[in-house]
Amino acid sequence: MRAEVPTSAPDDRRSRPTFLNSNRRQVILFAVLTLLLSFATVWGGRIWLRNSETLTFAVGESSGPEAHFAARLAAMLKATSSRLHIKIIRNADNAKALAQFDHKQADLAVLRTDARIPPRARSLAILEHDLLMLISPGDKKIRSLAELKKKKIALLTNGNNLAFVRNVLEIPDKADANARLQLAPLNSMVDKLFASGGYGAVIAVDHASAIVRDKRFEQSARRAPFTVNAIDEATALSRRYPGMSEETLATGLLSSSPQIPDDDIDTVGLQWLLVGQAALAANTAGELARTIYENKAELALDDGFASKIEPADVDKSAFVAAHQGVAEYINDTSRSFLDRYSDLLYLSVAVLGVIGSLFATLYTKVTRVAPEKAGELATEILDIGERVAHVQTSEALDGLQDELESVLRGAVIGLRDGTISSDGLDTFKLGYEFVRDEIGMRRESLKRQSGRDDVVIVKTAQSA
Repeated sequence: MRAEVPTSAPDDRRSRPTFLNSNRRQVILFAVLTLLLSFATVWGGRIWLRNSETLTFAVGESSGPEAHFAARLAAMLKATSSRLHIKIIRNADNAKALAQFDHKQADLAVLRTDARIPPRARSLAILEHDLLMLISPGDKKIRSLAELKKKKIALLTNGNNLAFVRNVLEIPDKADANARLQLAPLNSMVDKLFASGGYGAVIAVDHASAIVRDKRFEQSARRAPFTVNAIDEATALSRRYPGMSEETLATGLLSSSPQIPDDDIDTVGLQWLLVGQAALAANTAGELARTIYENKAELALDDGFASKIEPADVDKSAFVAAHQGVAEYINDTSRSFLDRYSDLLYLSVAVLGVIGSLFATLYTKVTRVAPEKAGELATEILDIGERVAHVQTSEALDGLQDELESVLRGAVIGLRDGTISSDGLDTFKLGYEFVRDEIGMRRESLKRQSGRDDVVIVKTAQSA
């Protein structure tokens, strides 16, 4: 009697499209999510930074030009929808405002170059020039400052410029010097000072923008001519007093008819600077400077202050060094794309690496469908081997042989496409060789058993 050993159904597990597609879809999905989240993170951070920066501006008394300029700057930034905002911190005077700036309690301040310059102050823009004008009556010219030592001088300016004039004239701060240098009322006319005060010279100090708008000089010149004298010692004075600068009085600055001065002449002056903390971010300082330079008209005060805003002096020898961000903006003529956006690119790479690492960890540890180990297929092979001993026909043995080859074929395909790992491959090979040899031995056994059966049948027939 021949026993038939049923063969198992074909193993559909070898075709693993679900397995492969699942992992491949996950890899593609995580790659796309990495790019999207990196882009969203960097862009969101950039937007957040662009909309969240407030600069504190320390100013002096509310009626001063510093406070008025700060208010104009705040209004202009708001009107232009800038990401920068100004918070004004008011003080009793500008000296206290500069002290506050010096203690890092404010980001911005306005100072004149004869003030004590905080060591961390960096120039953002030149707001105004104060010019010194040496005036003599009629056509009398003053050849040098030494000629003024024996003259009575009227000072046509406010008291804040007294120390500046003393430095120019090298007059010590003594009581006897006050008789020579007398502070005249602010609204005094030059011709009346010469006519009634017995002055040999008048020194006027004012903002350049105010001088252009002041019609009193032209009115005085029409009644009684006067001369504005060049200061030949301007270069020496600017070197002796670092905060002092060489300036030029342009032709016709004081009066167009008659023309005073009748030619460009040299003089000395002081500068009003908008300064920021050295620690202010370069892109912030550069953006603020750019916005100021592009919106000068909106920042000019009613009295003319800051009507001729100039870029900060980026020369290394400047009395107050320009902020790095401002210098980069002013000198920015050929920066490449990488130079402009290197910080953003570096940030993007860093964010991409972090998010990519997180998703890679999530995929490998949690969501990835792990491939079947080759060693686990040995159980299936041994199951085939256990059935070999019960096979009674060559046809059934051929079925087991085909089943064994099917397992081998599936293992090879799985190792190729990644659905089966090489873990336990030696065990699989050993099991395959053992069952293959067992099938071979069982086949030989069946052949010998079949031969004996034929002999018995022949002998029985002969006996009959």
